[in-house]
Amino acid sequence: MPMRSGLNNMDSTEQFSSVIRRTLKQKLEALVPAWNGQVKDIPATGEVLAGPCAVIAFAEEVPKSAWAGYRRIIKISPYARPEDGGAEQVEVWSAALVEGLHQVRLEDEEGEAFTCIYLGSSDCDRVDASSGLVTRSLRFGVYVPETVEYALADTTDSWMSALQDWTRDQLGQDWSVYGDVWPGGYKAKSILWRLTGCSTTTAGTSALEIRKQWIGHVLSGNVRDVRQTVTHLVEQLAVQTRIALTDADSTRYVTVDEVSADLQADAYLNGQIRLTLQQRIRRPGTDVPLIREIHHSKGIE
Repeated sequence: MPMRSGLNNMDSTEQFSSVIRRTLKQKLEALVPAWNGQVKDIPATGEVLAGPCAVIAFAEEVPKSAWAGYRRIIKISPYARPEDGGAEQVEVWSAALVEGLHQVRLEDEEGEAFTCIYLGSSDCDRVDASSGLVTRSLRFGVYVPETVEYALADTTDSWMSALQDWTRDQLGQDWSVYGDVWPGGYKAKSILWRLTGCSTTTAGTSALEIRKQWIGHVLSGNVRDVRQTVTHLVEQLAVQTRIALTDADSTRYVTVDEVSADLQADAYLNGQIRLTLQQRIRRPGTDVPLIREIHHSKGIE
């Protein structure tokens, strides 16, 4: 089923969870071959785990994000035998899971994409009472975009269109550029621009200055790619300072007022780039001709 729709009823939510679960199991089996494909659901009452293995458990749902979509917390618990290293082996596997899943785009069998974000360990290392295996629970947030149609629709904001076109010119065809929300089938190397604020100030008697604040999300499975791309975009915005707004009659420009980046920010949820664009326009009504001279004669009664 499409993960972008139908998440508000019990049947479709369960089906959605099953799709995510299957995709995650396949990914975990690839990340840790030592488990020999033993990636399990929560054991039934009385069932004893035989390590090495991992268990996936779906935890709480989180209120959805306007741009990131549906969110669900999952717990992944690796289990190691004491004779195989116990806590030290769990540490190695945990590092592999974080590296292989954090801010990584995954795709299910139907071509829908989702992202995992590492949220930390939910408890300390412990020994499972029934099996004697050493384990630890790692928390991940799973983010699934819901609305493809809105994300791919033509934007009516000329500033957004100009910013997207400028970004495509800078990065070329290897990168996909989106506006407002992540689409359901977002690509592995993606840029998302979101409008987060707008303000106006008076600039003299005949002009208004409009400012718009944007956040840029740079997402890629390659950390080096992300750093280089964020840095490149920020540098070019600082150097070029103007972005063209092309309409039917003429070309106007918006000016880069301020731009900065946080390379440690969550690429999918929070975005790394902060950008403010501005434009000065004539105030409405200022095109009316002004009275230039007044002639007065005392002879008029």
